[in-house]
Amino acid sequence: MNPKRIRTLKPGKTGDGPVAYWMSRDQRVEDNWALLFSRAIAQRTGVPIVVVFSLTYRFLGARKRQYDFMLRGLQELENALSRKKIPFVFLRGDPGQKIPEFVKEYKVGTLVTDFSPLRVKAEWIEKIHTEIKIPFFEVDAHNVVPCWEASPKREYAAHTFRPKLYKHLPEFQEEFPELEPNSELPEITTGTARLEDFAYTQETGTGPLIPEGLSGGDIDPFFESEHIKPGEKAAQRMMESFLAERLDSYNTLRNDPTKTGVSGLSPYLHFGQISAQRVALEVEKTNADPESKKSFLDELLVWKEIADNFCYYTPEYDSFESFPDWAKKSLNAHRQDRREYIYTLEKFEAGKTHDPLWNASQMELLRTGKMHGYMRMYWAKKIMEWSESPEKALEISICLNDRYELDGRDPNGYAGIAWCIGGVHDRAWGEREVIGKIRYMSYEGCKRKFDVDAYIARYPVERAPEK
Repeated sequence: MNPKRIRTLKPGKTGDGPVAYWMSRDQRVEDNWALLFSRAIAQRTGVPIVVVFSLTYRFLGARKRQYDFMLRGLQELENALSRKKIPFVFLRGDPGQKIPEFVKEYKVGTLVTDFSPLRVKAEWIEKIHTEIKIPFFEVDAHNVVPCWEASPKREYAAHTFRPKLYKHLPEFQEEFPELEPNSELPEITTGTARLEDFAYTQETGTGPLIPEGLSGGDIDPFFESEHIKPGEKAAQRMMESFLAERLDSYNTLRNDPTKTGVSGLSPYLHFGQISAQRVALEVEKTNADPESKKSFLDELLVWKEIADNFCYYTPEYDSFESFPDWAKKSLNAHRQDRREYIYTLEKFEAGKTHDPLWNASQMELLRTGKMHGYMRMYWAKKIMEWSESPEKALEISICLNDRYELDGRDPNGYAGIAWCIGGVHDRAWGEREVIGKIRYMSYEGCKRKFDVDAYIARYPVERAPEK
């Protein structure tokens, strides 16, 4: 493993106790650099490894659909770890409190975690850092090129980030070694709640692991949970079907939401149920159309990793202040422009605008937990046009994205919304009322791209079922 993937958060001498991998963002057994690094330390010091996960309630607006998807994936993960004789310890509560308690109770010798650029993870790490006295490491197991290695600063746009990323890529795009099992199953979980101890009902998704207040039947009245299956095995199947059936036509079909032309991997990448590096390695092995491979890898590597760059070097990534100066100046100049339509969060949420195309995109989100990437751009840009201010548009977009997208609460979401509303990673365009110099998208433009009527017919606006 390239040591540049690893950062020392707290130095010190490795203790005699087990190595604990606090799993957070990368919820998988296979192709996980943080887990592999933890296992390497454990082998070197002759101690066992344990994986710890702490369930956070009300995480950044997440709801039942996201918790259910994640928890079913963790059930599969626990089974996979057990085959490696690696205990999986499931805790409930603020990791900033629960992880130090676990470290002290079980005399952990070394703590490892995976990397996330979001503020909440940084806050947890800060709390843990002050409470523990053992070595503490962070491993970027999510990006192919570690975020801090790809660039030492916030990048202005993809064209400034791309050459830096590709310069580093050969150094980090390596095959994964096999995860070695513990020599025997350590008695590390005595007295600690494990996932299997809770009567979590996979069929109904209403077990006690779902945080209180999120298990009611009225939480997701439209959501079709069978639309996408969670877990590493499902992620692997999705990748294989994409490589075999859709990658070759990706470049021509990816911007048509009436066609099945995209990878379908975004929820799995968000929860870390599959490694982006594994996907990139497998794409390179195919004989697919070169332009499609190039186009997909640009999305998977450049646009995904520049989102981490944006959030890591911009702590205010979800605010107006994150926008580039030209965009803030332009939007400020148009604050008093007349808006033809202004909708509340509730109207947006229910898909009750004057625009049937926008309403259909919202229905796709409510029903499937995903929205086609091209429609996500249109969706956010229209929220900007139909809100009282850029700040309100940002608030509504993030709220709905994080509430209903399976891959919400993610750097890709924050960066994508900031691109749509605030010109982040974009350039100034021709000036218009309300949106200033921000890139414009229109209903007529969509009609030239794809069969708008077919998309609208696929996702009609529906009434919520009676309670």
